[in-house]
Amino acid sequence: MNKVKLENIIFGENALPFIGGPCVIESRDHCFGMAEKIVEITSKLNVPFIFKSSFDKANRTSIKSFRGDGLEAGLKILEEIKNNFNVPITTDIHLPEHANAVSDVVDIIQIPAFLCRQTDLLIAAAQTGKVVNVKKGQFLSPYKVENIIKKLEDSGNKNILITERGNTFGFDSLVTDLKSIPIMQAFGYPVIFDATHSAQIPGNHESKTGGNRQFIPSQTFAAVSSGVDGVFMEVHDDVDNALSDASTQWPIDKLEDILKSIISFRETYLKHG
Repeated sequence: MNKVKLENIIFGENALPFIGGPCVIESRDHCFGMAEKIVEITSKLNVPFIFKSSFDKANRTSIKSFRGDGLEAGLKILEEIKNNFNVPITTDIHLPEHANAVSDVVDIIQIPAFLCRQTDLLIAAAQTGKVVNVKKGQFLSPYKVENIIKKLEDSGNKNILITERGNTFGFDSLVTDLKSIPIMQAFGYPVIFDATHSAQIPGNHESKTGGNRQFIPSQTFAAVSSGVDGVFMEVHDDVDNALSDASTQWPIDKLEDILKSIISFRETYLKHG
């Protein structure tokens, strides 16, 4: 497997990097507060950490839903967090023309699941030279990810991460097939497990996506036990009032406990897997 490196963080080795943060940038103060708390917890547990939050949620179910403050304001906040806490940053892009501006700030460019086959978007992200994390679409089998990887490689980029986040199969629920992890790893790149989006129920709440937060721990532990190379989890300090994905963001006051369990499952996998 190709190891993907971010300074002192390596995907594809024994340590299990954690990508986390609020789903969307709700405000500068909120984002800073969340970053401070997560940095404190991950530093205490010696967990490699990449901060994530979105400047624009362009694929919300309803046009009335909160999307964020936009590219310019969002990148300014992310850059401040990067410099203030000395942590790598990731965020998602929805348009090819966003790639270069975002690459000036972030360390990993994330491609949303709904857009994972968009060739122009993949090419633009790849050509920045940054690590590109592609979320596997809810509509794709793991075998189809090979075509996504080839688009990135043919665009000159082999710093690739693939994220598993479940499949819909036409129903208003997501099902995670853990065979996807080794299947996608066989294409030569690290695989991340998206713990929070895998618990979603798309369209469950008519104008917004619902979900079952209670299933996040069991699905995450199963993914870690299956040999995943990193964990992605959106985290919030007031989950019920979060402005995006309120049903599936993980409470910040429970983050330390679940990370401790993840570490334990990882150690067991490395010993017996």
